[in-house]
Amino acid sequence: MSPQEKRKKEKENKRNNILKAARKLFFDKGFKAVTVDSIAAKAGVSKGSIYLYFDSKEEIYAQVLVADNIERHKELLEFNTKEAPAEELLFEYAQHYVDNFLNDKELFRILMTFMLQTEQMNLTPQQNAELIRTTNENIKFVSGILQKGIDSGDFLPTIDIRQTQNAIWGLLNGVISLFLFMGNPAKRAERIHALVKESLAIFIKGLKNTGA
Repeated sequence: MSPQEKRKKEKENKRNNILKAARKLFFDKGFKAVTVDSIAAKAGVSKGSIYLYFDSKEEIYAQVLVADNIERHKELLEFNTKEAPAEELLFEYAQHYVDNFLNDKELFRILMTFMLQTEQMNLTPQQNAELIRTTNENIKFVSGILQKGIDSGDFLPTIDIRQTQNAIWGLLNGVISLFLFMGNPAKRAERIHALVKESLAIFIKGLKNTGA
């Protein structure tokens, strides 16, 4: 590794370390209570070092979510080419979505804070737009699955794909919100997956083209 490559790697590692520290603080204390000073202390760097990578606390917050959205997008690409019935793909997508937040509860809390308290975040229009864009890119995989179901004749051709996509996304977030931080921790995953599967089965039943 050349000296230039080494410096680039070190900068990348420091930036990721700042994001990791910030994510933990946002979860523990909430967006308002976290300061750039507290993020610097948590990450073990100076406040000045923070500003070498980010312009503000708001940008750090936005980039926590954007970074995760980008990583999830890479994982979800398989749904574009996977050969399976649309119904099966919807169940697989739902399982993947739930597992992602079961493995990272902090991220789900941060995402919900953004969705429900956007105006309080004081994000710039560019930061807000980037967050919405990367979030929508991951939701759009549901649209692709729905279109596949329509094309195969399994789903009704009259389905409003965008509204249906958003309804499924809302269903998943709603079930996760109900149980991710409540009840017996040992049974949370099982309970969430079971309710998502049951609810999605009812939803899919309404999508099916029974006359096909």
